[in-house]
Amino acid sequence: MKKRTLFYIFVDILVVFLAFLLAAYFKTGKEKALFNYYWMPFVIFEIIWISSSIIFGKFSRNKEKGKINYVYSIVKSNLFILLIITFVIFFASLSYSRLLIATTVIIATIIETLLGYLVVYRKVLDREMDDLERYRVIPKRRDKFDPTKPIKNYSDGENIDQIRELILNETSHSSLDFIEFHSSLGDPKLMLLSTTTKFNISNQPHEKYNYIVNLKKINNILRINKFFEAANSKLSDGGIYINFVETYSLRKTRILKKYPPGINWIIYTFDFGFKRIIPKLGLTKMLYFKITQGRNRVMSKAETLGRLYSCGFEVVEEKMIDGSLYFVARKIAEPVFDSNPTYGPLIKLRRHGKKGKIIGVYKMRTMHPYSEYLQPYIYEHHKLQDGGKFADDFRINTAGKFMRKFWIDELPMFINVFIGDMKIVGVRPLSSHYFNLYSDELKERRLKHKPGLVPPFYVDLPKTLDEIMASEIKYLDAYEKNPFKTDFVYFWKAFNNIVFKRARSN
Repeated sequence: MKKRTLFYIFVDILVVFLAFLLAAYFKTGKEKALFNYYWMPFVIFEIIWISSSIIFGKFSRNKEKGKINYVYSIVKSNLFILLIITFVIFFASLSYSRLLIATTVIIATIIETLLGYLVVYRKVLDREMDDLERYRVIPKRRDKFDPTKPIKNYSDGENIDQIRELILNETSHSSLDFIEFHSSLGDPKLMLLSTTTKFNISNQPHEKYNYIVNLKKINNILRINKFFEAANSKLSDGGIYINFVETYSLRKTRILKKYPPGINWIIYTFDFGFKRIIPKLGLTKMLYFKITQGRNRVMSKAETLGRLYSCGFEVVEEKMIDGSLYFVARKIAEPVFDSNPTYGPLIKLRRHGKKGKIIGVYKMRTMHPYSEYLQPYIYEHHKLQDGGKFADDFRINTAGKFMRKFWIDELPMFINVFIGDMKIVGVRPLSSHYFNLYSDELKERRLKHKPGLVPPFYVDLPKTLDEIMASEIKYLDAYEKNPFKTDFVYFWKAFNNIVFKRARSN
């Protein structure tokens, strides 16, 4: 029996268990007591359930099975189970509740139908991706066109037309216009690909290219950073990389538009759980990637651009085309090869500490993964707002906005206070980008002291970067004269502003 089938059986057992608890709760409100009474019949019930499911092909991986056939196999199997259990209860004169059994089957059928529908939906998308991967265009005047083969003349219209034809067969006219505007289709050092594996980049004949254009969306790449790193290694300095991604917001819009009202939100909820929550959890992440092989994953705009910056690119253009975000990235450096990106709920950020030591500041995640690499991009495109934070910062996720409002994200910084990297009151620990915005004089003075959990910002409430620097200089002047008194006074002034005046740093 294949691993995927075993996984489906395991999920089915959990579904039945959940359905039984819900049915028991609806019946009496005492699901635990009922389960103690029914545990042996429940085991028999599960055995009958799984056996029937296998017999009726509920776990079949037939790629041609459509949504209707999937639902039919589930309902057929579950009706058979209901008949068998009813038969056993009736002829064995058992006192078990028929209503409880029927309700369990009904609830389990509803849950399985929704899950089965999503499984088929995912298979359809994967099959479409497979078809595109196998597609190869045979130009009219050549037996085979190799987009990596040097083109003798930049003005060779025939070759450029063939490249345009290749792009159009996998994208659209709008995509072609975007790609052609930001690249030179007649350049001999143009690499045109439709791939999800880094091998097809690394195995190209030329050592360096001026342009790399990939016609596969990055959602289907298993190891995205390795793919970007391969592109970086094949580009000359200043070389251009063009690709596209379906962000999670675009995916949400597509799902909600595709299905009828009501059903669309149910499907989106399951999609959200399977595609955005399960891949982030340590216990389920490995299982998720084994099942999906990294295909059709959900990514935010912040994570996509952040990965590019971490791999040595800067984003010079982006545009929404046909429900996807197309981007143009220029090679500016070597990749950082980050083996430990901040992906989980508790993160450790690199910040400047005392004497220039880089310390790991603990916080709850409020931004999408890889957002820390996007500070230069955000600063260039959004600038600073009042209070020194970036305006319209799309890196912050929904949960992050809530945690920032109530300072929940900063609670883990008490770990840094406990281990001695920080103190209660002091200048804010800064990233390298923020730190380099400060004057040389203030940077030198900051490095003489530990950063603090409660910064002087909450005392003076500055609005601009210059005002923030003036506030910190004022605090450092006072602290260097009388450390204990200064921190004591600043703490209670900040406490008054935060609690009674509702001061926020956004």
